Amino acid sequence: MNLALYHPQIPQNTGTLLRLASCIGIQLDLIRPFGFIFSDKKLKRAGMDYIQFADYKIHDSFEKFCEEYSERRLVALDIGIDSVSHHDFMYQSNDILIVGSEHYGFLGEDLEKIRCRVSIPMLSQRRSMNMAIAAAMVLSEAMSQLNVWSFLQSQRVI
Repeated sequence: MNLALYHPQIPQNTGTLLRLASCIGIQLDLIRPFGFIFSDKKLKRAGMDYIQFADYKIHDSFEKFCEEYSERRLVALDIGIDSVSHHDFMYQSNDILIVGSEHYGFLGEDLEKIRCRVSIPMLSQRRSMNMAIAAAMVLSEAMSQLNVWSFLQSQRVI
């Protein structure tokens, strides 16, 4: 399973998710344009020294990202009415969980290309939660369903 960030705008969120990806052994796909310079000190502060160990790939556009992963299922984290609750969705091991931009989510024409959409249930009259936290919550549910946590526990060196 991969995690993808669509047009990330906040370097601290990207750094946090690079760190998460490094710790749990998943690939993070970053889709341009970014709202920051990739060498930003805020990105490095949030990612700490884990960024050097992170498995990540930068894609120049959403179109190129889709071309590269045309055989894989994209799952958008989206608050739209046609989204399925993230804990009711059945994840597959080759899914790519894709999180929209912190400022505007997904561009309409790009979101239309993503058939699977999940959302996190929230109290009414709440707009959204932090993108990095939301991504971690949904990723955790997917990893639980796929029994990845047991594998990671068996790999842990004490």
